[in-house]
Amino acid sequence: MPDSAISVATGQINDARARKALRPSIAGFFDEATNTVSYVVHDPATGEAAIVDSVLDYQAASGRTSYGSADRIIEYVKSHDLTVVWLIETHAHADHISAAPYLQEKLGGKLAIGAEIVRVQEVFGKLFNAGTDFERDGSQFDHLFTDGERFALGDITGIALHVPGHTPADMAFIIGDAAFVGDTIFMPDFGTARADFPGGDARQLFQSIRRLLSLPDETRLFLCHDYKAPGRDDYAWETTVGQQRRENIHVKDGVSEEDFVTMRTERDKALDMPKLIMPSVQVNIRGGHLPEPEDNGVSYIKIPVNAV
Repeated sequence: MPDSAISVATGQINDARARKALRPSIAGFFDEATNTVSYVVHDPATGEAAIVDSVLDYQAASGRTSYGSADRIIEYVKSHDLTVVWLIETHAHADHISAAPYLQEKLGGKLAIGAEIVRVQEVFGKLFNAGTDFERDGSQFDHLFTDGERFALGDITGIALHVPGHTPADMAFIIGDAAFVGDTIFMPDFGTARADFPGGDARQLFQSIRRLLSLPDETRLFLCHDYKAPGRDDYAWETTVGQQRRENIHVKDGVSEEDFVTMRTERDKALDMPKLIMPSVQVNIRGGHLPEPEDNGVSYIKIPVNAV
């Protein structure tokens, strides 16, 4: 059966390439502490902007938060006279805490994530014993995107794609001729994301990646992370569909689904858990908000013992 969302996205990408006015401007902000790239993407004609996968600075040893990374984004938005209409999360991150609530307070915009976040909230709500006060319906977000849903960034059309595998709720967002692919693929010399978190699935991840790689070769791909593959001295986070199809060490053209699943499963067994997974997940399933303060006015992050 033809993939209607991909067909629409392909037409949009080709149109954006033909009509340069529909190509978004994109600025990446790399946070070396978490190897995360946040983006400000905007329509040059109207100044309407989206912020993708922002980072709240967090010191695990002290439990202190700060806003240096987010303030860099605020400075950029204000210096370019942009209007933020979307604060987009590609998924509930396990390696950093989102700064979306802080950015929303300062800049406005709707906070959005994929509709399958409810599955992640259910799993981790139980793990952290969040209780009945924690809603598991995605209501912490202003909007829940569904697969193939269109949205606007000024005069530029965006399309949301459900790309599960890393988690059940991962989304990619195509804006003009650019795709923000979250934790699906990395730079070609580093490969692909892990698929061993609760609800993750290596077979689904392969299928999601191949779906993305069915977009036109010239599609610009913007990645959520970079870890500098061995032999590479600089961080990088922009590639293309064509380059990934030719060069990705895990999932380039010619790699079978079975070979990928075997590789990914064995590789994941050797990986440590992300350093910030416990604070990150329990905050990010709340839309980036800390747990409600207790009777002493302090918020607490739980660390389950011997539970995972």
